[in-house]
Amino acid sequence: MHDHDHSSADHSPDSHSSLGRRDLLRSAVVLGIGAAGATIAAPAVAAPAVTGPVGAAPARAGDAPPSLAPDPEAPADAPPGALAGVDVVTPTIASCNTWGAEAARGTIDTVSTNPNKILIHHTASANVTDYSQAAGYQIARDIQQWHFANGWVDTGQHLTVSRGGYVMEGRHGSLSRLQNGSGMVVGAHAPGQNSQAIGIENQGTYTSATPPAQLWSRLVELCAYICDQYGIAPTQIYGHRDYTATACPGDVLYSMLPQLRSEVAAALAGTSWSVIVDNTSAGFSAGGSWLTSSFSAERYGANYHYATPAEVSDLATYSATIPSNGSYRVEAWFPGIAGYNTSTPFIVYTGTGSSTIRVDQSTGGGAWLSLGTYAMTAGTRNVVAVSRWTTGTAYVVADAIRLTRL
Repeated sequence: MHDHDHSSADHSPDSHSSLGRRDLLRSAVVLGIGAAGATIAAPAVAAPAVTGPVGAAPARAGDAPPSLAPDPEAPADAPPGALAGVDVVTPTIASCNTWGAEAARGTIDTVSTNPNKILIHHTASANVTDYSQAAGYQIARDIQQWHFANGWVDTGQHLTVSRGGYVMEGRHGSLSRLQNGSGMVVGAHAPGQNSQAIGIENQGTYTSATPPAQLWSRLVELCAYICDQYGIAPTQIYGHRDYTATACPGDVLYSMLPQLRSEVAAALAGTSWSVIVDNTSAGFSAGGSWLTSSFSAERYGANYHYATPAEVSDLATYSATIPSNGSYRVEAWFPGIAGYNTSTPFIVYTGTGSSTIRVDQSTGGGAWLSLGTYAMTAGTRNVVAVSRWTTGTAYVVADAIRLTRL
């Protein structure tokens, strides 16, 4: 289930683990500015080409991989400690005690120096559709047992992100060091980097699949917090394969590392703002004709709402608090199934009125689909609605929406 390397002992500061093949993924599909009355269909998304040195010899410890050129679109790095007035989100991280870890089976080494980079892995395990907290805690327990079976003293990586977006402490002591922003425990996730890099495992296999949106957004938040706590520049986020001859974190996730660096830099600079409203969120409302289903694995979260088309005013509505006047990208997530409606009306409420975009929900699901970019004003109100007023008999679906300030 987990792809391991047994080439060196766990107690070594540079103990070798191929534990992560992290496929963090960026599931946003941006299709441009939506226009009233436009029909949008999500295109098929091919797995990006691998840009990293797969199978190459590991880079020297501490060196930046020469294959990684700076992302030209990424905001300029600023020393985290110098970001006056910027409050980086502190993610909820379940401690070893919280998720039910066993005690370490030996001494866990620590170093007083701070880490200088973050390494992204994936677990190379099944892409499960159980996004619950319980499932997240279970993968943390499973990983610890796999690593015990390797003869290691504890979980190899410092942190784990589940497919549902739950973050768990990995190796004992990692969380307290991170919260204090001083020193680190020595991991067992990449040779030559275990006393220099924070290792993050992402649940799933991302050689061709993209990670769930919940995982991606939490990964961005977590990396921004780590960078802020330790003074690490976002450019120092790498993939496991940059330092080890491995396919980890998978082609898809690895190809998205420039986007990860960019989003982390934006979070540190205080320029990013995004909110997701799911059909289970407090900001969602729908009438009694809307039913729930968990049939499709492409759903966002636990389930989604669906209804039959009818010429009635019966909306599934999403509300959110817009922090400031400005331009916002609006996206929708839904399961794409051949039996669903090919012309579902999405209504976007702007600062001056509304726009209706018709979406083909029979294909292209399981990813963020852009409904366009719109001017919105600050305040709490309805921002998007899904209407039943359309043709045909195929179900219309209301799952999740995302707003991002540009």
